[in-house]
Amino acid sequence: MNASNPPSWTAEEAATSTPDKSFKIERETHKLEKRLCREAGRAIVQYNMIEEGDKVMVCMSGGKDSYTLLDILLKLKARAPIHFDLVAVNLDQKQPGFPEHVLPDYLKSTGVPFHIENEDTYSIVKRIIPEGKTTCSLCSRLRRGILYRVADELGATKIALGHHRDDILQTLLLNMFFGGKLKSMPPKLVSDDGKHVVIRPLAFVAEKDTTRWAAHRNFPIIPCNLCGSQENLQRKQVGEMLRDWEKRFPGRIENMFNALQNVVPSHLLDGRLFDFANAQATGIADDNGDKAFDTEEFSAPSSLPGVQVVQIG
Repeated sequence: MNASNPPSWTAEEAATSTPDKSFKIERETHKLEKRLCREAGRAIVQYNMIEEGDKVMVCMSGGKDSYTLLDILLKLKARAPIHFDLVAVNLDQKQPGFPEHVLPDYLKSTGVPFHIENEDTYSIVKRIIPEGKTTCSLCSRLRRGILYRVADELGATKIALGHHRDDILQTLLLNMFFGGKLKSMPPKLVSDDGKHVVIRPLAFVAEKDTTRWAAHRNFPIIPCNLCGSQENLQRKQVGEMLRDWEKRFPGRIENMFNALQNVVPSHLLDGRLFDFANAQATGIADDNGDKAFDTEEFSAPSSLPGVQVVQIG
């Protein structure tokens, strides 16, 4: 697929296409659906996200990622070797102009059970956070507490969020740049109150694929007036940086994501993960040991802009 000239994904474009172009659109759409199901299924199996008899609460924001999450989980549920149930939940935060009918109308069309929770967190956030300051932190805390309560009320055993691969990498870089931590979003975690299991089935899915799938499915996207209007958010800047890297240096994003699954604690600096203080020579060879005087070899070092590679020897 030519990244500089992506195929059309909308029904309107398909309707006006030539037979050859229509076939290409249909073929690419089929490949996209297979990829989304494959990657979500792989994450679910690898991290044991969904088990027999689970009731999975799918958190719906009205954005492209949560629509894609529900859509793909419905497809996987139909073919899964185990039985599990889905319930879609939306938190109506009472933002001015929020189209209350959009999500209920859409969810009714899917046949999936759903629940709309009404809580005016918008007023709380606007009252507490000064104008121009980032609202995400407080908004997230309020939303999280409400969704945990709803999960209890609905008897949900898992809470599914629509974060994808790019969200995970953005969080990694944000924590490195601004938080001084080597930390990202885990694919599966136990909530801070110890009562809930949160899963991210789209952990292996690229954002460009959720964007294309949302366009193909014509989901009724609802923008967030709280965070979407904050154009200079650090997360947005980091996201733009990642997208620029993806265009200029294909493969870099995949390597970064693979690195999160290939951590070597003995080659970092955290004494809580590796006992550096008591490390001593054993006289026993270890392939994982540090090759202190070897030259590290990386592919295409010149592709790093502004970096001069110097060999010390």
